[in-house]
Amino acid sequence: MNAHLQPTGSAYFITKDTAKPETHTLSVLVDNEPGVLARVIGLFSGRGYNIDSLTVSETEHEKHLSRITIVTRGTPHVLEQIKNQLERIVPVHRVVDLTVVAHERGQERPLVRELAMVKVAGTGDNRVEALRLADAFRAQVIDANTEHFIFEITGRVSKIEQFIAIMKPLGVVEVCRTGAAAMNRGPEKM
Repeated sequence: MNAHLQPTGSAYFITKDTAKPETHTLSVLVDNEPGVLARVIGLFSGRGYNIDSLTVSETEHEKHLSRITIVTRGTPHVLEQIKNQLERIVPVHRVVDLTVVAHERGQERPLVRELAMVKVAGTGDNRVEALRLADAFRAQVIDANTEHFIFEITGRVSKIEQFIAIMKPLGVVEVCRTGAAAMNRGPEKM
């Protein structure tokens, strides 16, 4: 047997995952109780997975259930591992990869929206231009004085990023984003 073909000491051969990383949106239904979010986040950090966006809120008050929306990136194999590991956490009721469900339904992606508040400081022409662009993006002025505006904008993540990029040269001082909220189209429940 050639030296380069000899098996390693392990019963399993390590294969390199050549699949390209993809961004997926996961929806996780959990009990609304202390420590659940920490356990979910701990699963990600303990295994070296990154979270691009995380939102959580109680969505079913009578049942005390919360919905966690997680945007993460990985190969299909890693994403399946994440989903399987999340399902094993005791207070987790359901894990749905909204991106996979959308593809199965012939849709490009789930509906994803975000809210951002963008503080822009400036005077003169920059101030006028900031107002004009905010109107074009359908951003609302939620606070203003003679030195600044705070805009509220909702929409697709790409729209939020584009708005922030356009506002930067006009004097962006601060940005606060909610993270993604997502659902699949259709009458079915998660």
